[in-house]
Amino acid sequence: MAGKKKDSAASRDGFDQGVRDKNLVGYWMIPSRTVGYREPTPSYKPFLWGWDDIHKTLFEAVDHIPPEEAHRRFIGFQNPDLELGTSPNLVLGAQMILAGEMAPCHRHTMDAVRFVVEGNGEGCTVVDGEKFFMTRGDLITTPNWSWHDHINNGSVPTIWLDGAVAPLIVHFQIGFGEPHQSPHQDLTRDVGWSSKRFGTLRPATVGGKQDQPPAPRAAYCYPWAETEAALYGLAEGGDELDAVDGAFLHYVNPETDGPTLPTVGCDIQMLAARKKYSAHRHTHAAIYHVYEGEGTTVIGDQRFDWKKGDSFVVPLWTWHAHENGSDKPAILFSINDEPVMRSLGFHREEVREEAAPD
Repeated sequence: MAGKKKDSAASRDGFDQGVRDKNLVGYWMIPSRTVGYREPTPSYKPFLWGWDDIHKTLFEAVDHIPPEEAHRRFIGFQNPDLELGTSPNLVLGAQMILAGEMAPCHRHTMDAVRFVVEGNGEGCTVVDGEKFFMTRGDLITTPNWSWHDHINNGSVPTIWLDGAVAPLIVHFQIGFGEPHQSPHQDLTRDVGWSSKRFGTLRPATVGGKQDQPPAPRAAYCYPWAETEAALYGLAEGGDELDAVDGAFLHYVNPETDGPTLPTVGCDIQMLAARKKYSAHRHTHAAIYHVYEGEGTTVIGDQRFDWKKGDSFVVPLWTWHAHENGSDKPAILFSINDEPVMRSLGFHREEVREEAAPD
């Protein structure tokens, strides 16, 4: 067959259609050979969700959606370019329980995290029999297949951000879910059980002896008081500040010393007042929440001005740079799918060479 003349366009089209009719595909017919093949090209754009809209919608939902009907009164940050999720692998959203309300107990395949944005410690989440009080700034993890429910025995609403890998679970078609046989699970562990077992001082039977079996995955709470002290301590020291992210901390899994959860990474950072940071890009998506302050993030060719309570998404492999033009520090909480990218061997990151001005 060597040396045969090239087919006409009509003949080629007919051949290609015949291939499709057999439910086959030729490599030359795959658009990704030329589009998004040399480097990643996100199918979605950056977007910002304002806290005023989020907060208003949560309280409007109270008049229409009881928590027992929706199972959760959750408002997701839906990226307009996607069918599901804030990014292709992640969803971030806000959830609220009013004083006296309870959200029933269930479990699911997804890893999930809860970052408290309004709470005085009267509301709580219970994970596998341990109660975690929800105070503003606390981060509470829910490893996959953990029983969890939410209760507010206080006098004011409790609001938190839920981060989960729902779109990833849908993509892999591995979603399992199960309601508890009772509306709420029994408390089988003392308050503080996980911090005593997995904190910086821990029993020798937990990771301290070679002959001990690994501990089961457990939920964990990162109290804001400890996070804030570490963040300000790093910022004031100045020796380990990041050129792109300022004072930047990972929420490390206390069992593994790895990412927060196998599929979700969580970070907290402080941007110094009157400071512009260098641009970088990476193969994981990141979703930010403005915990304190105000500033600007340039994502690709778009400028996003943000303030306390806002959330925004940075698509994978997109140049982005933060700037704090105010007189006060700004604090950003974020979730990402970096653990997934690293596990698959897909992680890559680049920093622009130009130095950020002081």
